[in-house]
Amino acid sequence: MSRLRDLRKERGYSQIKMQMLTGIDQSDYSKIETGKRYYTFEQCKRIAKALNTSMDYLAGLTDIKEPYPKND
Repeated sequence: MSRLRDLRKERGYSQIKMQMLTGIDQSDYSKIETGKRYYTFEQCKRIAKALNTSMDYLAGLTDIKEPYPKND
């Protein structure tokens, strides 16, 4: 989960800011970041959108941080 923490810090966001952007309680977000809790598909989607990245990057399936192009 270091990708999640590193990307959040790279964007200059605090865990409280992530709470505001995703609707995930700060204490739950902290547990996700430290690996004490897994996120749901929906939470992963909200986190990826807030950090402007892809879910694949968060899951470690790619090293490309940029999100995929949106479908029209």
